[in-house]
Amino acid sequence: KKHWRKNREGGHRKMKKMYTYLILIIVSSTYLFSVDKTGTTAAKFLSIGAGSAAVSMGGAFTSVANDATAMYWNPAGLGFYKTKEVYFNHANWIADISYDYFGFTIPLSARNSLGINITSVTMDEMEVTRYGNENTGETFKAADYALGVTYAINLTDRFSIGFNGKYIQQSIASSHARGGAVDLGTIFETPFGFRLGTSISNFGPKLKMTGDDLLIAADVNQTIEGNNESITSILSTDRFDLPLVLRFGISDEIVLGSFFRLLWSLDAVSPNDNANYINSGFEIGMLNNLFFIRAGANSLFLTESEKEYSFGLGLNVPGIKNNKVQMNYSFESLEYLGNVQQVGISLKY
Repeated sequence: KKHWRKNREGGHRKMKKMYTYLILIIVSSTYLFSVDKTGTTAAKFLSIGAGSAAVSMGGAFTSVANDATAMYWNPAGLGFYKTKEVYFNHANWIADISYDYFGFTIPLSARNSLGINITSVTMDEMEVTRYGNENTGETFKAADYALGVTYAINLTDRFSIGFNGKYIQQSIASSHARGGAVDLGTIFETPFGFRLGTSISNFGPKLKMTGDDLLIAADVNQTIEGNNESITSILSTDRFDLPLVLRFGISDEIVLGSFFRLLWSLDAVSPNDNANYINSGFEIGMLNNLFFIRAGANSLFLTESEKEYSFGLGLNVPGIKNNKVQMNYSFESLEYLGNVQQVGISLKY
């Protein structure tokens, strides 16, 4: 018995040390690699967090990835959660912009899973205004879309890898930018109980705006008299990088019977258009995961961060499809742009 207790206490001490080292690595990475990279990227809508559960946990979802929004945060998550799921999420985002995410997942076998996801950012029609003529009576539309297909495979019972290929389109009036990108993620369930996740999102070529709105009448050489002053020309636009994001996450849970479960998570995030930062969050599941309380903080250690805190609730609706219908709500506080609320509905069958 003494020998068993000694080994057990030694194992606990090693686990605590490993936890401490991993958390220190995540936190210190924000300082070791913190470079002021603030700039401009195309398709910035790809940086909007998908899913009420993930957003309410501060976006610390890389190693959790336990629903259809895994295709956004870490596509490897589909490999561990082999569940047929239909997921829809809606947010009234800032400036009367609508943000919607749809996901559908289906396991192909004991090791393989497939998913389809659609992200859309839409807004109402806006009036066209020109210099010296604000009341034109014309209107235009603007919208962003991303359509993705995800494939995940379990290489072992503890390690999963996933890929998400997507088509991206941004449009405003008669101009548009189109392109493609790839997301890649991995999840490792360690022998010590905690999970590690890594993902790289939006890896692809630069986007460039093209379209009829870029056609203008121009005088190609103003030094020549009598030449055509209205030659059809095309305005040249720059190419912009996609919002490439590298994430590293760690999470673990504490279970006390069927009444209480605590899940905590930390993410280190490195985007190509800003400095590095930390996301943190937790989820409390109660009554055999019938009811959830979530909270988190986004963009910790980021100078002049717009995001402040978030929280949310979740409910497995009793009596419907054996409690396989889940409703989630999230509230996210922004310092200058107000608040963002999201509602998600998940059907697992």
